[in-house]
Amino acid sequence: MSANDRSLSYLDDLVPGQRFVGSTRLRVDAERIKSFAAEFDPQPFHLDDEAARATLFRGLAASGWHTAAVTMRLLVDNEFQLAGGIIGAGFDELRWPLPVRPGDTLRVECEVLEVRPSKSRPEQGLVKLRTTTFNQDDQAVQISVGHLVVPRRAA
Repeated sequence: MSANDRSLSYLDDLVPGQRFVGSTRLRVDAERIKSFAAEFDPQPFHLDDEAARATLFRGLAASGWHTAAVTMRLLVDNEFQLAGGIIGAGFDELRWPLPVRPGDTLRVECEVLEVRPSKSRPEQGLVKLRTTTFNQDDQAVQISVGHLVVPRRAA
């Protein structure tokens, strides 16, 4: 599905409590875990199966930043599309309750927590969004609460 095939949501279209369940899934394999870690988070539990077994993780685990990057890709590829793109203004919360393991298949769900028009920029506002990334067993592997800049519909 191309971006042109999806309807875009503006600030005016969003309400607290609104939920979006993504249909796109992404499988994370050991090679991707290791290549991401080699470039961005080169710690033994992300790079080496044997070394990882002797750590808190008891086996190879994806970097939390890798999980965050996969989550971003899932958000971009899903049906929930914000006008202007996904433009972050910061996070209140970012947690990784469980590690992502080789072979895990991830998906996202989002819930609108707050919608606030800007007082200084009437053409836009902020949306507070909880995004939860789940593995194939419906276990949360990442939970974030962030603020997104979203344009309003033209008057």
